[in-house]
Amino acid sequence: MCGIIGYSGHREACPILLDGLERLEYRGYDSAGILVSDNGMFHTAKRSGRLSNLRRAVEEHPLRGCCGMGHTRWATHGGPTDENAHPHGTERVMLVHNGIIENYLSLRELLLEQGYSFQSQTDTEIAACYLDYCYHGDPIDAIREALNGIEGAYAFVIMFSDHPNTLYAVRKDGPLLAALGNGENFVASDVTAVIRYTNRYLVLDEGEIAIVTPERIRLIGLDGCEHHKEIQTVTWDVEQAQKDGYEHFMLKEIHEQPDALRHTVSPRVKNGLPDWTGDGLPQDFFARFNRIQIVACGTAMHAGMIGKSVMEKLARIPVEVDIASEFRYRDPILTEDTLVIIVSQSGETADSLAALRLAKARGLATLAIVNVAGSSIAREADYVLYTFAGPEISVASTKAYSVQISLLYMIAFTLGRARGTLSEEQERSLTAQLLSCEKAVRDALALQDQIEASVRPLVDAEHLFFLGRGIDYALACEGSLKLKEISYIHCEAYAAGELKHGTISLITEGTPVIALCTQTALLPKMLSNIKETTARGASVFVIAKQGETISGDVADTVLPLQDFDDLFMPFPAVTVLQLIAYFVARARGCDIDKPRNLAKSVTVE
Repeated sequence: MCGIIGYSGHREACPILLDGLERLEYRGYDSAGILVSDNGMFHTAKRSGRLSNLRRAVEEHPLRGCCGMGHTRWATHGGPTDENAHPHGTERVMLVHNGIIENYLSLRELLLEQGYSFQSQTDTEIAACYLDYCYHGDPIDAIREALNGIEGAYAFVIMFSDHPNTLYAVRKDGPLLAALGNGENFVASDVTAVIRYTNRYLVLDEGEIAIVTPERIRLIGLDGCEHHKEIQTVTWDVEQAQKDGYEHFMLKEIHEQPDALRHTVSPRVKNGLPDWTGDGLPQDFFARFNRIQIVACGTAMHAGMIGKSVMEKLARIPVEVDIASEFRYRDPILTEDTLVIIVSQSGETADSLAALRLAKARGLATLAIVNVAGSSIAREADYVLYTFAGPEISVASTKAYSVQISLLYMIAFTLGRARGTLSEEQERSLTAQLLSCEKAVRDALALQDQIEASVRPLVDAEHLFFLGRGIDYALACEGSLKLKEISYIHCEAYAAGELKHGTISLITEGTPVIALCTQTALLPKMLSNIKETTARGASVFVIAKQGETISGDVADTVLPLQDFDDLFMPFPAVTVLQLIAYFVARARGCDIDKPRNLAKSVTVE
C-alpha cells in the first residue's frame, strides 16, 4: 500500500507534493520520490528511507514547475533503495504506482526484446516502460492499450512529456481520487493528502481515466465516453481521513484483509496452481526437504501453528513450531533436510532474526515470510516470500496474520504435490478454495454489527477463556492474544480436551468462555467439553458454522459463520475473533491502536 499525490495548477508543485506525501507517509515509508514537469522537462528526486531524506535532497536542489506527482513507497518488488523509489519511466512517460503487476515478468521479457533496459527491480518500472511501448502520440489510446496487457492491481498517475501540464490517473483495485481546487486540481490515494487545499473530490471508478489540468478534471471510460458524477465533500479531519472513515486503524486493517489476501495469493497462482517463479524459488525447492521448522513470535507464531496443521495434513511432513526466543536457546535438533521458515510481519523481530542466523550457521536452508521488503530478515534469509498486506499502523496485528497463513497454505499445497500426497487435481481444487477465502472473509466482515451487539456481556469480564480443538485451538491462541493485548482482559487459550486436567478449576459462575466450533468432525467432542464448563456456571459464546445444531443448554450466544470447508475456516473465523477483540476494547475505552506497554516491532530480546 503506497501513497500517491499529483498536482496541476498555478503554484510551485514541489512544496504541495511534499506536504501531501507527509500526510500519506502512513501508507508507506520505505522511500519517497517526486517528479516536476518544467515545460515538458521531467525533473525527479528520489530517496530511500523516510520522507525527511527527500526533503533534504529537494532543499539542496530545488525542482521548479507547476505540475508534478509524488509517491511514498511500501516496498514489494525490490528493496527500499533510491533506484526502486518512484516515479519510474522513460524520457517521455513517467508514472507512480500503488499495487502489484502480476505479469511483470512476461512484460519484462517482451520489453527486453524491444530494446528496453531497466534501472530498478520493481514491477512498476516494467509497467511504465510498457506504457511507453504503447505510446504513439495519444495518451488515452496508450493507457487503454497498456491496461489491456497489464494484469494485477494498480492505481497509476501518469505524465507524458509532450502534455506538460496534464496528469492522467486510472485505477483497478487500488484507491484513487481526483480533487478540485481553484485554478488547481489534484489526484491522490486518499483525501488526507489534499485536505489542506480543498475538501471537494471525485472518487475514480475502476477503469475510469481522470484527465487533470489546472482548469478542469475530465473523467472518461475506457470506451471513450465521458463520465459525470457528483462531487463529494470531506467532513473528516486529517486523522480520520487517513483512516478512510474508520474510527481506528485496527478496524480499517481488519477490513483490508480481503484485498490483502488477493494481493498476496493471486500473483502466485498460474493456471490454477501455486507458482513461485516470481519469488525466485528453484522449481524443485520444496521437494528437497523432509522436515519443516517454523520459527516466529506472537501472532506470527500462531500463524505457524496453523501452517503446521495444514502441512502435516496435506503433505504428511513433520513440522515443528517454535517461539523464536525458545528456539535459540534449547539447542534444537536440526538435520540437513530441514527447511527453516521464519515468519515475521516487520522482518526486524530480534529473536526471529537471531533464530534465522542460528539456522544459517548450522548450514540449513532458510525461507522468510515477511511483510517489509528490505528488512533484516528478508535480506539475510536464503529466500523470501513477501506478503502484500501493506503497512499495519495498529500495534495489534490483523491482516498480516491472514496473509501469513495464506502463504503457509500455498507451501502446504506445493509440498503435498512434491511428496506425492496430493494429485494435481487436488492441488488445483485446494488453490481454488484458497482464492475463495477472500469472499469468506468479506462474509465474516458483514457480521460486524451482530458481533458488536453480542460481545456486550464480555466487556466487564476480569478473566476469560478461549477453547478449541485441532486447528481451532491454534485459532483460540490468536483470539486470546488479540483480546488481551488491546482490552487488557486476562484471557487464556486452552485445548478443550485439557480442561479436565486442571484448567476447569478456574471456571466459576459467570466466567466467560469463547468456544471455537468450526471443525465439523470435532464438534461432538467440543460440545461435550463446553457442557463441562456450563455445568460450572460458565457463560459460553460459540463460534460455529451456520446449520450446526447448538442447543440452548450449551451456549448463551451462538455466532453462525457461512458454511465453508473445515480446512479453510481459519480465514473467516480469525476475522470474527479480531472483531470481538476490537469491540470489547472499544466498549472498555481502551487505546486500541496503541495498547499500553506494547510496540509494533520488537527489536530487542
